[in-house]
Amino acid sequence: MSTATEFRIRGWHVLAMMLAFFGAVIAVNVVFAVIAVQSFPGEDVRRSYLQGIQYNDTLAQRRQQAALGWQASAALAPNAEGAVLEVVLRDRDGVPIDGATLSGELQWPTTDSFDRAATFEVRGDGRYVAQLGDLHPGRWRLRAHAERDSGSLDFEAELTWANQR
Repeated sequence: MSTATEFRIRGWHVLAMMLAFFGAVIAVNVVFAVIAVQSFPGEDVRRSYLQGIQYNDTLAQRRQQAALGWQASAALAPNAEGAVLEVVLRDRDGVPIDGATLSGELQWPTTDSFDRAATFEVRGDGRYVAQLGDLHPGRWRLRAHAERDSGSLDFEAELTWANQR
């Protein structure tokens, strides 16, 4: 005589399955939220609050730079050591701007772990070149500042680098 009992789903079984399902969903969401905040905290610029307070000063500086009429173009090119960043400065009439001091930073948009400062050398005819060495392939943002006795220019450029080697 065998007494096999038939399995029946009872109320506590349904409760346990629902709690397990929603517990798994909540746990996965918490893990993803923690990873997202650790990988990109949401601030692109340090001291963004102070920059917001000083925004009127920034607008006045941009109006002065626009009146000056300087133009900048930037490009990445391959060389023997890896990559080189070239910036060309011209005035309102297209005349090359020589003798400026140029400083800048090449930024990886999603994290600052790949960011690097660019040290520029004057090459003449409005050209300024920075040796970068090995550069991670992808999209980069250049933030730079050019200054000369007659004025200054803050500019940005979106650049793409495909490993050229």
